[in-house]
Amino acid sequence: MKKTLLLTLALTAVLCSASAGDAKETYDKSCAKCHGKEGKGDTKMGAKLGIKDYTDAKVQAEMKDDAAFKAIKEGLKDKEGKVLMKPAEDLSDADIKGLVVYMRTFKK
Repeated sequence: MKKTLLLTLALTAVLCSASAGDAKETYDKSCAKCHGKEGKGDTKMGAKLGIKDYTDAKVQAEMKDDAAFKAIKEGLKDKEGKVLMKPAEDLSDADIKGLVVYMRTFKK
C-alpha cells in the first residue's frame, strides 16, 4: 500500500513538473514577445498595447483565473473591436490552464 502511494505521488510530481515545463515553454514561445519573459509587459509591443505587469501583486489579485483563461482561449479586443491579442487556437484547455498557473508564478 505504501509503495503504491509513493509511486503515485512520484508519478504525479513528474507529470506536474513536465506540465509546468510545457507551460513555460509555451509562454516563452507564444506570450513573452508581448508580455515579456518575466511577465512585466515591458516589451515594445507590451508598451504599445498597455499590457499589465503580472509581477505586481495587485494586478495578480485583480486577475481572475476564469477571465485569464477566456482571454487566452478567445483572445482580446478593444472597445472598437480591434484585436489586441489573438486567440490561442492551437492550445488545449489543459494547456491554457497551465499557462494561467504559470502566469501566477510571476507575482512578487
